[in-house]
Amino acid sequence: MKKYDAVVAGGGLIGASIAFELAQAGLHVGVFDAREPGREASWAGAGIISPAPEGPAMFPLVALSKASAAIYPKFIKAVEEASGQNVEYRPDGAMEVFWEGDVREEISTLLAVYHGVGLRAEALTGERAKELEPGLMEEVQGGVLRPDESSLDNRALTQATLEAAKRKGVEIFAGNGATGIWKEGRRCKGLQLTSGNVEAKWTIIAAGCFSAKIAGAAPYAPVSPAKGQMAVLRCEAVNIQHVLWSENIYLVPRNDGRILAGSTVERIGFDRDVTAGGMKKIMNGAIELVPGLAKARIEETWAGLRPDSPDHLPILGPTDVEGLLLATGHFRSGILLAPLTAQLMREWITTQKVSADWERFSPMRFLEAQAQGA
Repeated sequence: MKKYDAVVAGGGLIGASIAFELAQAGLHVGVFDAREPGREASWAGAGIISPAPEGPAMFPLVALSKASAAIYPKFIKAVEEASGQNVEYRPDGAMEVFWEGDVREEISTLLAVYHGVGLRAEALTGERAKELEPGLMEEVQGGVLRPDESSLDNRALTQATLEAAKRKGVEIFAGNGATGIWKEGRRCKGLQLTSGNVEAKWTIIAAGCFSAKIAGAAPYAPVSPAKGQMAVLRCEAVNIQHVLWSENIYLVPRNDGRILAGSTVERIGFDRDVTAGGMKKIMNGAIELVPGLAKARIEETWAGLRPDSPDHLPILGPTDVEGLLLATGHFRSGILLAPLTAQLMREWITTQKVSADWERFSPMRFLEAQAQGA
């Protein structure tokens, strides 16, 4: 039987980042994935690095998001140096665009929110927005520039992180996923796999929306899939520099001229179909925001499954089972939170202390809520 210092269930960016971080700290780590590592939510995302809250429910996440965004350049440097691969990091900022309703009031409200949580943001007139992004619709009346935000190629980052982990001694197993938590009393001894048991002092569940399917994990990780459809467009006549946001769409430029357009949020189980309705929503939003995209080629479409928790917040930290930790439920923030998630897991495993307040995201909140309800 194989024995490790730590085993990770899940080979996406979260699991790979944790493994890489632990290996750098000198631990012997095994990563186990039921499929090809890195081909689930990490592959399907857009790669936006934004700590800005998308709504009131996300306010509790801002502090962690800011902390993760701040260490991203250091994380990328470590991954690129260890892997020898480039992740196409673009620190070019983001812009929200407005053209209907009381634009001045909307911008004022947003600025108050962003400044209130310590994020840099500045108001743009319609003319200034068009100067920065000439491809925008003529009707644009104003915008908000978020200059500290960035983007990257999440597929490239995930593969580079997996390679970096391997080069640091992590053993990664494809097609050999965790079926259950191996427990003896109140102690987690490792994972039950399709091929048998694997032993470790520390066990981390980081299997995204599949975490609840691991026997014994569901009480701590009641995650479910939130489907998101996306498309890749290419149009030689359109060149955007910033990540662009509107009420209906976001557009993410890549270094090779591609533009990612997304995304839907659909809670319909593990369905991965790309639908006409989903594509209509995305294409209408993209063309409305940047009219030149009406002539774009559609190079690729896909649907991914984000791991969503009941309160839409991540599930991070230790449980009441000794040696068992959770790192899942990141919903739309998995790419953003990967560096900090890995850092916190390493800190807890090596020192039993963490540098950020993660109590709000504890896996124990769900058991406590059930106990109170009972």
